[in-house]
Amino acid sequence: MTELIRLQDVLSKAIVRRFEKRLALVFSDVVGSTPYFARFGDEAGRKLQQRHYDLVNAAITPEGGRVVDTAGDGVFLCFDSVTAASRAMVGLQRSIVRDNDSRAPEHRLNLRIGVHIGPVLTDGVLVAGDAVNFCSRVAGSAGSGEIRLSLAAHSELTEIELRLKSRRQRAVELKGVDKPQELFTLDWLDATKFPTKVRFEDGSEQRLPTLDVIRFGRLREQDGAIANDVVITLSDPNLQSRISRWHFELHRRADGFMLRSVSTSTTEIDGRAVARGEELLVRPGAKVRLGGALTLEFASEDFSQEMTLLPT
Repeated sequence: MTELIRLQDVLSKAIVRRFEKRLALVFSDVVGSTPYFARFGDEAGRKLQQRHYDLVNAAITPEGGRVVDTAGDGVFLCFDSVTAASRAMVGLQRSIVRDNDSRAPEHRLNLRIGVHIGPVLTDGVLVAGDAVNFCSRVAGSAGSGEIRLSLAAHSELTEIELRLKSRRQRAVELKGVDKPQELFTLDWLDATKFPTKVRFEDGSEQRLPTLDVIRFGRLREQDGAIANDVVITLSDPNLQSRISRWHFELHRRADGFMLRSVSTSTTEIDGRAVARGEELLVRPGAKVRLGGALTLEFASEDFSQEMTLLPT
């Protein structure tokens, strides 16, 4: 038995020397695929999956990534570096927005993505190890349209702009992991076209969620579900009554957010009235006045100063 144990140890070390490699790992999953299959059938569901695969392949090729496996509505990828993986996933999410522009809302593709880096065993085709399982958990914790990075992945980002666009999240519980994990969310929208936050008159700010449609209004809940993504609350009841339960929506398009008024109460963008059902483009810096009671300002982070202060 002693000799067998020694031989097992020698074999384990040989396997590690020959097959262990440190890789950046990515899991990409289609959000809402199960109800989509149930509603539209197998053919439509398979087409949705194929769009996912095709857009993934187009995005990873310039960054040297490769598909390790596809299972159901997910894709498992690997890259030589976190920076390459992150650039590819930013490109992927942006290509999905362009692709979704020509499709009805119910047929739009939305992904959740997780990025991690760690030691794995690979023969150049298969990739296995604890890091793979962990990366899958990171992806599973992401919301629709999010790119989430593990702490290890974030620490190896070498591109300054990507680091600046990574926002630290509160530690989250991951299935099968013994303690809460610190994760980062990577902002992938072009901040020159898409506002990333809304500023209220009192100076407070709220980050815009990564959604195809972002709803604004005074109603917080309806039938136990969230009614608006940005809830507008004013201390003056008379002014509050001028804000509709659902006042307007931001619809994400390839070239920016389109504001659509859904209220009979007035909505103005930079002094221009928006009729109910009408859409107007909203850029960073735009001011939106609601019911003559409140003005919201849309803004994005300005990375220009930070870029000059950080070492290259």
